[in-house]
Amino acid sequence: MAKIEAADLARLREDIVFDAELCGKSLRFHSTWGLFSPKAVDEGTRLLLDHMEIAIDDDCLDVGCGYGPLGLTMAALAPEGQTLLVDKDFVAVDYSAKNAKVNGLDNVDICLSNGFSHVGERKFDIIVSNLPAKTGKELFYLYFYDALAHLKPGGKLYVVTITGLRKFVARAFDEVFGNYKKVKQGKTYTIGLAIKKS
Repeated sequence: MAKIEAADLARLREDIVFDAELCGKSLRFHSTWGLFSPKAVDEGTRLLLDHMEIAIDDDCLDVGCGYGPLGLTMAALAPEGQTLLVDKDFVAVDYSAKNAKVNGLDNVDICLSNGFSHVGERKFDIIVSNLPAKTGKELFYLYFYDALAHLKPGGKLYVVTITGLRKFVARAFDEVFGNYKKVKQGKTYTIGLAIKKS
């Protein structure tokens, strides 16, 4: 492998910047190496955004926000609501905050949180998560039960997972929420939906 020169290192330390059209909104993202899908919005996130229903006044939560493509798009779609973005990675939280500012979104809160640990008592109309494939099912159960506790009646939990996890998510949603809907199944990713009934 060729030796990396100082100029190359300096370039690698610069923000990765790209524009994306998401749900009819033009957004600019700053990212960096080490964050998930740093050079472009990933296929699973795009699939989820294409199949979610968000009202203009929905209060939304993005769990595991990364640099913010899901949460900031929801904030843009629901300007009369409040959107909270959380991640356990302080670098992700920093970049989400930067991207909220870059895109002029002021109906957004962003904080460091291990799952729902710092969400407090807030309740939401919509909760979303791009679930990591290599996480234990125990963590997924914690997410799902915490989502149930933080949804308003009639609120919706949307998740995108690799398609290989779709049967587990269907069983877990039925167990936790008493319902499950497969919103969209692609070759690689599947979108699942659960609704808090009361």
